[in-house]
Amino acid sequence: MSDQDKSYSYKDAGVDIDAGNALVDAIKPAAASTRRSGCDAGLGGFGALFDLKAAGFNDPILVSGTDGVGTKLKVAIESGKHDTVGIDLVAMCVNDLIVQGAEPLFFLDYYATGHLTIEVGKAIIEGIAEGCRQSNAALIGGETAEMPGMYSDGDYDLAGFCVGAVERDQIIDGSSVGEGDVVLGLASSGVHSNGFSLVRKLVEVSGADYNAPCSFEDGKTMGEALLEPTKIYVKSCLAALEKDCVKALSHITGGGFVENIPRILPDGVTVDVDASGWTLPPVFEWLRTTGNITPLEMAKTFNCGIGMAVIVPADKADEAKKIFEENGETVYHIGTVRAKNGDEPTTTVNGAAGSWGYPDAWTAKSAH
Repeated sequence: MSDQDKSYSYKDAGVDIDAGNALVDAIKPAAASTRRSGCDAGLGGFGALFDLKAAGFNDPILVSGTDGVGTKLKVAIESGKHDTVGIDLVAMCVNDLIVQGAEPLFFLDYYATGHLTIEVGKAIIEGIAEGCRQSNAALIGGETAEMPGMYSDGDYDLAGFCVGAVERDQIIDGSSVGEGDVVLGLASSGVHSNGFSLVRKLVEVSGADYNAPCSFEDGKTMGEALLEPTKIYVKSCLAALEKDCVKALSHITGGGFVENIPRILPDGVTVDVDASGWTLPPVFEWLRTTGNITPLEMAKTFNCGIGMAVIVPADKADEAKKIFEENGETVYHIGTVRAKNGDEPTTTVNGAAGSWGYPDAWTAKSAH
């Protein structure tokens, strides 16, 4: 038969609709496990509904966010481990919502790949469902796109979109932050999902193998250690917000301390972070020494062991610390708020000799 006579199908072009339908069926139990008030978490329709009144809100303001996992996905692909990047995807979105006091309500994902493998897709979506369970968000829908020619076989990308709500009179905007307030740091679980282009470069130049034993964490391969999923801070932060202990929250993502903390500060104040308040976790020490990374580069690229900065009134610092610890967080006193003098930086990280492994005293400052 000549090409002219051949009857072509979508599958001949590399897109398997049957595989897509099979994946939807395979992930329905995962989506159902994320049900919450206001939503039945059903899949298969053209759109999904959410009832804010049924979720218990009276005068809600909607807060939305979208994010991805970045090049951490390449570590997952090269390690053949796909079951945790979905948690990262949810975490990057819901941790951004909670900083404004918003409770995550529902989540949608976009999964694009060159060739759809049901086993890989199911692992990814089950990770997303786990992230939704951790944050009490309903996995309400999503899109799976098989796009040969756009992505090589084995490659994929993820994007997430989350909507939350906060009562109008409970929005957290940092406007009440003032001199004398205390900055608490909630420990991160690892690198989270930022800085992985540099992480991957350092793995390459060091000659490390993602599937070889990790030099800084016993019992794990390098890939497993680097893929430790992003910590989700929703439940602990909601608990502290409920007790009126929090003035501001900053999710420490790309930009580290020196770019994220200034985003929540009103005019006229600055934050001094004391780097000796906690020990740099082993993964960051490996990155620092492998890349001979300067203190400023560390402080503006990685979370360095603190995934969420929390500004609290000084007289409520002990109460807030206790609430966070009761909700599973490791908490450090990492800094203070003071009046800003002239055009000095809005955030400064100060390291005494020995802090973060640097032999001499050092300072890392925000650009403004």
